[in-house]
Amino acid sequence: MTRVICGVDVSSVSLAARIGRAGAEASFPNNPEGIFALAGFCCTHEVDLVAMEATGGYERQPFALLAEQHLAVAILNPRAVRRFAEGMGLEKTDAIDAGVIAWFAEVKRSPPQALAPASQQRLRALVTRLRQLTGIRTAQRNQARLITDPAVLASFTELLALIARQMRELETAIAGLIAADPLWRELDQTFRSIKGVAGRTVARLFAEMPEIGTLSNKAISKLAGVAPLANDSGKHQGKRRIRGGRAAVREILFVVASVAGRYEPDFILFQKRLRAAGKPGKVVRIALAHKLLVRLNAKAREVRNRIEATPITGPSSVAA
Repeated sequence: MTRVICGVDVSSVSLAARIGRAGAEASFPNNPEGIFALAGFCCTHEVDLVAMEATGGYERQPFALLAEQHLAVAILNPRAVRRFAEGMGLEKTDAIDAGVIAWFAEVKRSPPQALAPASQQRLRALVTRLRQLTGIRTAQRNQARLITDPAVLASFTELLALIARQMRELETAIAGLIAADPLWRELDQTFRSIKGVAGRTVARLFAEMPEIGTLSNKAISKLAGVAPLANDSGKHQGKRRIRGGRAAVREILFVVASVAGRYEPDFILFQKRLRAAGKPGKVVRIALAHKLLVRLNAKAREVRNRIEATPITGPSSVAA
């Protein structure tokens, strides 16, 4: 049965909505009142799915409030949608973009996504802020090395001390969140059995890839963007390359895989085989990251299965 899809072109101030490729259209402000009005528009047209692009964060509030109104919502890859529109040779306006989003979701049969639990949203916010402060600290340290004026240097020292304090507070809050969640706590202990996996690694994986352990190795690799994709046509066999995926996850996988490649015996042998076969350094780097993700995904699957299989004990079961 054909789904009724409402495409929504999200910006910082507005939400342009369209039913299907070229159906009814409307525009709403990107604030709680406008989002509730959008929900009413969708209900009036008996919408089965609301589709919108990831827009660097502007889509988060609409997604959350629409989900609270019991509407199914899908977040799409903006690059894929734009390429789809370019392939169709379409012009670009807010209304056309909204129609393209609905069309793309229809063609891709995009599934709705569940609203992340509050703990997951908080973890991601804390991890994102910690990563931002880490970048700021690195930049400030690099700039401070060239400073000789005492007053200016004191300014750097004061700012770096503030950043360090805030980073410690964030790390404490992140550790508390992980310790309070039975699944995260168990995964944290399991993941750390691999050389190179530390507290920040675990936190970033939980924040950026909550699906780990629930998908196949192939699906999780494509999600992270470390699965080389085929590029064949007829008798021609092109080079496999990675593209798309979650850049933040790839970044941490590359760092940890480089450590595992020096200390984990099977990673060391795998790396030696690839280099002996004449594989370029970039290919070896990607292959190690892929191997690491597959290992983590398998461990996460085992932990999830074990927790799900654990019987719940309590006063009622004891009494029985």
